[in-house]
Amino acid sequence: MRNCMDWSSVTFDWNRARAFLVTAEEGSLSAAARALRMTQPTLGRQVDALEQELGVSLFERAGRGLVLTPAGLDLLDHVRAMGEAATRLSISAAGQSQVLDGRVTITVSEVYAALLFPDILAHLRRQEPGIEIDVIATSATRDLRRHEADIAVRHFRPSEPDLIARKIGDAPARLYASPDYLARIGTPATPHDLSRAEFISVDRSGAFLDGLNAMGLNLTDRNFPIFTDDHLVMWEYVKSGLGIGIIDSDLGDREPAVRRVLPDLEPLMFPIWLVAHRDLHTSRRIRTVFDLLARKLARR
Repeated sequence: MRNCMDWSSVTFDWNRARAFLVTAEEGSLSAAARALRMTQPTLGRQVDALEQELGVSLFERAGRGLVLTPAGLDLLDHVRAMGEAATRLSISAAGQSQVLDGRVTITVSEVYAALLFPDILAHLRRQEPGIEIDVIATSATRDLRRHEADIAVRHFRPSEPDLIARKIGDAPARLYASPDYLARIGTPATPHDLSRAEFISVDRSGAFLDGLNAMGLNLTDRNFPIFTDDHLVMWEYVKSGLGIGIIDSDLGDREPAVRRVLPDLEPLMFPIWLVAHRDLHTSRRIRTVFDLLARKLARR
């Protein structure tokens, strides 16, 4: 005889468990509240309620952050497995949807979100007014497998087997600076002339420096006195005359406040990939936005 579970005895609240999980992964209530798009007091009440329900303390304060207690560590793997199962369920259900109206989340770099996407989104809104768009403007890689976004515009090929990707093409990136800045450093005529120039860095790994030197420049860390992790901020610094920056030439050439630096210098090529979760791509809504993005990005 099949054993039947007494479902009336199951009172576990997934919202409380999710609050605990995200707080544990983010390390503080404020960061977790931002990730879940809720207020910090609401999140704190959910974590407190879970502690009362379970009869254990899950966190201890450490400076401005939180650390897991031994009881919290014991529960974390179980709740993380619940979170992964919930994400798989959500992705699978969303992938079956043939409803066109609804929300689609796209993650894309700050520069593309601000300078390239306005025309694309205007076209999408005219074509499919029932589709609502959330744009996550960041150069950080969002995890599509955890449903942190539906579609990603990336500059590297994804390796995860449960993601699908379409390469849109290779875009040229060139050096730009304001006319005033170029005049101050003597209007460089050769790559060697840039050895005395200052660049706005958007990379701590050294890849940016290596890429520029591969283009024939002879730069060192001293050529990068200003760093920002936001590409759009970098572009504003370039326009204001703080130094030289690199950007997709389709965007750079249309900006009247800057000029190409060494116009005949070979560009640095970078790929553009459009990525989505394999299950989500069967959704009519996701597929519609994915295909429109592919067409518009390829035509630019």
